[in-house]
Amino acid sequence: MSEFPTISRSKSLYKHAGELIPGHTQLLGRRASQFANGVSPIYASHAKGSRFVDIDGNVYLDWVNAVSAVILGHADDVVDKAVKEQIDRGSIYTINSALEVDLAEELINTIPSAEMVRYTKAGGEACALAARIVRGTTGKDIILFCGYHGWHDWYQSANYLVDPESGEFPFAGIEPIGVPRVLAGTAVPFLYGDLNMLEDLLKRHKGEVAAVMMEPMRSEVPPDGYLENVKVLTHQHNAFLVFDEVSSGWRIRIGGVQEYLGVTPDMTVLAKCMTNGYPMGAVVGSRKVMEPASRMFISSSYWSDNIGLTAALTTIRELKRRDSENRFNEIGEGYRVAMNDAITSSGLSGGCIGHYVCPAIKLDIPDKFILKANTLYIQEMSKRGIHTRLGINATLAHTEKDIQQTCQAAAESFEVIKKGLDKGNLDDLLAVDLKSESFRRLVR
Repeated sequence: MSEFPTISRSKSLYKHAGELIPGHTQLLGRRASQFANGVSPIYASHAKGSRFVDIDGNVYLDWVNAVSAVILGHADDVVDKAVKEQIDRGSIYTINSALEVDLAEELINTIPSAEMVRYTKAGGEACALAARIVRGTTGKDIILFCGYHGWHDWYQSANYLVDPESGEFPFAGIEPIGVPRVLAGTAVPFLYGDLNMLEDLLKRHKGEVAAVMMEPMRSEVPPDGYLENVKVLTHQHNAFLVFDEVSSGWRIRIGGVQEYLGVTPDMTVLAKCMTNGYPMGAVVGSRKVMEPASRMFISSSYWSDNIGLTAALTTIRELKRRDSENRFNEIGEGYRVAMNDAITSSGLSGGCIGHYVCPAIKLDIPDKFILKANTLYIQEMSKRGIHTRLGINATLAHTEKDIQQTCQAAAESFEVIKKGLDKGNLDDLLAVDLKSESFRRLVR
């Protein structure tokens, strides 16, 4: 297979976007440098189910799915029908919509930590709202965190510190430009799995910590007792435990990682796939941590628009109706088995690792070749009509046939990588610049 899909319109538009939009895009994960720049598609014209069509007319099987925001499948008929019907009734009202209460009840009946609810429009914004509430409720300023929690000042101020493991910025390649230096030290990172580090930080900042905010898991199940002990330590220091389930929630269990692992935090941050791609987020938590927010200035016109509320209600109910938890297990494990076969058949060493909701490819090759091999994989998969990273975000629209198509393309791509490694000519096989490193998350 020698020909790459033509993406001339995508490349031309991306160049023009650089003159109009700082950084080209609104999301770091959508920058061309995050894939195989020059080969991977950059702009889509429409999407349906497990596929999208780019503006050059190429069709791609999609395993990125709006960085996990799409969970049922692109343009899901049931959700979109409900949204269209709601638009005809009004997308937003002058006064409140009863849907606001309906969704609150649905979330309280679904998420173990939920007794009260506030809404937002995105995950990073929801994390900022959570930070405001825990600080307002406790009267304390410091938040200890582990994981990625958005772009807002409260969190990005951590880049005035250092990553506790590498000694570099906690978020690789991101400088805290524009973030007030006075916030330095108010958000402090800790390493996932390191209870001693967390305990030391809680003691060092005794009486100053409002909350421990963390992604409870991403690609791997935490060690036995880890989250339980995090909760104990947090409460011993009169702080709140906040789970950021923007990325981890919904696929593994509809009630989130907290339901799956049986550890209930004081507060949970939700967004992304709760609406199958429509903008919506929520902060839910115990009455103790949430009720004081009634006295804080937290207000926005669009947080409870009818489109987001309708999309969330419909998506959550469809996840329950379609037996999503078992289906994601089937898809993830089926993908893992087929991908491991593809790796083995190519002669490479490695495997498809991680939890079934976010399996990822890891090749056992020398470190100096990893970035080149990863970029070459994305390039070769794109060449074969598969839009993917090393890890995937499946949807309920993905089928066994999709998995077979993906892993056949992967087997061919791995063969290209193997030949490049054997002949020492990976550079000659790359038709693109190397994929940029994404930010570090401090969590597995």
